[in-house]
Amino acid sequence: MSQPSQQDEIMAEEAALPQPPAAGIEPVLEAKGLSQGQIVRKRFLGHSGAIIGLVVFAFIFILAFTSVGYLGIPGWWKYNHEQVSPLVNDGAPTSSLWPLAWGEHPFGQDRIGRDLFAMTMRGAQQSITVMVVIGLIAGLIGVVVGAVSGYFRGWAEAILMRLTDVIIIIPALLLAAVMAQMAGRRDSGSWFSAFASTNGVLALGIFLGLISWVSLARLMRGEFLSLREREFVDAARISGASNARIIFKHILPNAVGVLIVNVTLTMSAAILTETALSFLGVGVKAPDTSLGLLISQNQQAFSTRPWLFWFPGLFIVLICLSINFIGDGLRDAFDPRQKKFNAKKAKDAERKPEPAPVTALDGPGDR
Repeated sequence: MSQPSQQDEIMAEEAALPQPPAAGIEPVLEAKGLSQGQIVRKRFLGHSGAIIGLVVFAFIFILAFTSVGYLGIPGWWKYNHEQVSPLVNDGAPTSSLWPLAWGEHPFGQDRIGRDLFAMTMRGAQQSITVMVVIGLIAGLIGVVVGAVSGYFRGWAEAILMRLTDVIIIIPALLLAAVMAQMAGRRDSGSWFSAFASTNGVLALGIFLGLISWVSLARLMRGEFLSLREREFVDAARISGASNARIIFKHILPNAVGVLIVNVTLTMSAAILTETALSFLGVGVKAPDTSLGLLISQNQQAFSTRPWLFWFPGLFIVLICLSINFIGDGLRDAFDPRQKKFNAKKAKDAERKPEPAPVTALDGPGDR
């Protein structure tokens, strides 16, 4: 048997040395000394888009729920969304950037003198309420259906997936129109009519949440089908862990990236759905208001009073974008497979010449 040469020994020593990460790829955070929550928090705070989205959404949330009040709690703004006052500046916005001024009606007024700032804040409240209700209901049902069907398979998967197929083919707008018609029949005496007529936004959010979980259920089923065959699940099953512990303690944390991204996309789509339903007249109805209803009520004034569209539309865009950015940051924080690519570092690494390797043949003077 031939002895290894000196060159082979040198190459083996170099291969044993730790290799740097590829150019432009940020190394994965070291878990030594950090808990899982600390790692997630550090990765999330390092995502600039998510932080900007979180700041914007927090600002809109605080502004909307403190300015005009909520659930009987008065706000700091002097007008509400129903109050009529004399037209100021012919209804045009009184705010300006230069010189910086806020004015009596910063967003302007509609034709009858209602303050658009108060109506926009009330609409933002309704949109955020619908978004949260839909996200909670759709997320809960989607996770349960996807987890049960993907983990247990068999008859449970067949029944739940066929139910999912049935709900997918039902037009949401048609069901919403039927629900709105039933809610408007206050003389029917049914519990649904009484509840929907007094809690229109909550009823709309619950209804949309009950039909918005199907895509999440399919995605979670696929994740559970893949993860249930992994070695750590077999180890947990052999050690005597129950099915509930395996699902919620071992599999679900590894599928949280898919869950968060889909829920945030569902929440941002919920605002657009509520806007479309209110625009068509089957969502939030007067005397209450929403961002979609504001656009629907003032569509004829687009050419003469464009500010009636600017501010409701701007808040719809800002809320949707901020939620999407937050979801993207949470996905990167929870998913350990995500690596951040830095184009600047990759470009600098390509330009920088590699240092000459140090071998065992080099003496102290050669270094």
